[in-house]
Amino acid sequence: MLNRYPLWKYLMVIFAIAVAALYALPNLYGEDPAIQVTGARGASVDMSTLDTVTQALDKEQLSHKSIALENGTILVRFNDTDTQLTARDVIAEAVGGEKIVALNLAPATPNWLEAIGAEPMKLGLDLRGGVHFLMEVDMEAAMGRLISQQEEAFRGELREERIRYRAIRPQGGDSVEVLLRDAEQLAQAKRVLESAHPDMLFNESTSNGRFALIASFTDTRLQEIRNYAIEQNITILRNRVNELGVAEPVVQRQGASRIVVQLPGVQDTARAKEILGATATLEFREVDSQADITAAASGRVPAGSEVKQDRDGRPVVLKKRVILGGSSITDASSSADEYGRPQVNISLDSEGGNRMSAFSRQNIGKLMATVFTEYKDSGRRTPEGSVILTKHEEVINQATIQSALGRNFRITGIDSAAEAHNLALLLRAGALIAPISIVEERTIGPSMGQQNIDMGVQACIWGMVAVMLFTLIYYRKFGFIANMALMANLVLIIGVMSMIPGATMTLPGIAGIVLTVGMAVDANVLIFERIREELREGRNPQQAIHQGYSNAFSTIADANITTLITAIILFAVGTGAIKGFAVTLSIGILTSMFTAIVGTRCVVNLLYGGKRIDKLSI
Repeated sequence: MLNRYPLWKYLMVIFAIAVAALYALPNLYGEDPAIQVTGARGASVDMSTLDTVTQALDKEQLSHKSIALENGTILVRFNDTDTQLTARDVIAEAVGGEKIVALNLAPATPNWLEAIGAEPMKLGLDLRGGVHFLMEVDMEAAMGRLISQQEEAFRGELREERIRYRAIRPQGGDSVEVLLRDAEQLAQAKRVLESAHPDMLFNESTSNGRFALIASFTDTRLQEIRNYAIEQNITILRNRVNELGVAEPVVQRQGASRIVVQLPGVQDTARAKEILGATATLEFREVDSQADITAAASGRVPAGSEVKQDRDGRPVVLKKRVILGGSSITDASSSADEYGRPQVNISLDSEGGNRMSAFSRQNIGKLMATVFTEYKDSGRRTPEGSVILTKHEEVINQATIQSALGRNFRITGIDSAAEAHNLALLLRAGALIAPISIVEERTIGPSMGQQNIDMGVQACIWGMVAVMLFTLIYYRKFGFIANMALMANLVLIIGVMSMIPGATMTLPGIAGIVLTVGMAVDANVLIFERIREELREGRNPQQAIHQGYSNAFSTIADANITTLITAIILFAVGTGAIKGFAVTLSIGILTSMFTAIVGTRCVVNLLYGGKRIDKLSI
């Protein structure tokens, strides 16, 4: 019998729309301005921290909607952004520098929807706002690290040529001074070092009986170093953002030494701030077992060694020479040993593996230390307004070398599984070439974002109203059915976008929805016009409906498939907003075909299928 569907098809359409509506529902509840408090370096906060936060807010008479401690994180919700911004400073002062206090926008989704995994659609910076970080690269630290490398290189090259020197030490911000014994050695050293380092300038100084060679970088080389530090940090920050799983991020250079990071739709801003702002790396050093620890702690340190502290504050004497740095680490993962203690598994590149293998093979039975280095905000600023960073180093592990190590080994002595996970993430994403500090943190928009949302929603509503009025007037009852399909199509798009992990709605995405509305009604226009043609040719209403849908299907499929191919190409080669538009357009094409062909056919079959009718309202 014509125009009859089996029961399962009706149930399928109802189920698809009901599920989409359920997952689209959280978008109606909005978000609360919130503050998130977490422990630094993976540590958790506890009830004492919660009490401190509550007392600080009560003391300042700052009202809040709720405050909760879950999974080692405190989340405080507020009624407005003004209170949120005031409360951030109050909480940050109350909990001190050991906790990370970050702005957040927390979804106000009811618990019963969260229980089934229903979450609001993530919005891009142009709509929701999100998190905006302005980060500054510490160029002095970058130069200091490079100068240290040059000192080590000079020592090795002069020793190879058997040229004895008095001292090699940094001079100024970008120079190295080599002190020699006489004029002959000065000339030999200059010849050797000039040959090995053509990008440096070497000037002799023989005043007051001192024979010194001053090595400094050329202006071109200095500019290259600064650009390299910025570009490498940008690359590493992008890797870290990818580890956070943020959709459509922006990481770009601003000015001579600053980087802008924008994270649209991010939920855990405290974690983003910790991972992006951390400048953490590892160094592997030999422990100076011959040194007198008591004497070293009082200042009498052997030449070529220095004193560090372990996590319990005990002094450890280490050789200054770095066996291996974090730049040689290619992969890192966290796990637990056979006793359940957290550890980080390290993989090295080929050069690092060779260096580690050579050192460990020659030093079996000796102690090797793992030094964790981190730069933190000191709370002070330069007269120019730049953040002053302080360097924190601690020995997290001392192990006896039992046998030759290769490219893969593990480090232990880590306090918690959360810290091991964070350390592995930082090492996997790469050690920053130079320390960076967050000089500005803010949420983008709720004003600009809300204005864009309102304008986009208005465009969508007016577009739908105009289309629905046209179809209702021109196609009458069939126009009403098409309008129902348009509404269902919109619900399906929002529902699918809300269900896709990492999908982000941007302003171009809203444009894609508006475009889809017009495309969706195109399919119904083709079908309805085909039905009219069949009626004019003398077909009865049942045959006209059947032939109209059958004959229009291939045309609709061809048109939508070609558009879908274009959308896929846009997604593949585009970036940022173009990708957002392509994703929304692709979803809209698929849902519009479903609602226009299957959805409207279900309604038409329910109204007309299996009935004797003489006239169609079309």
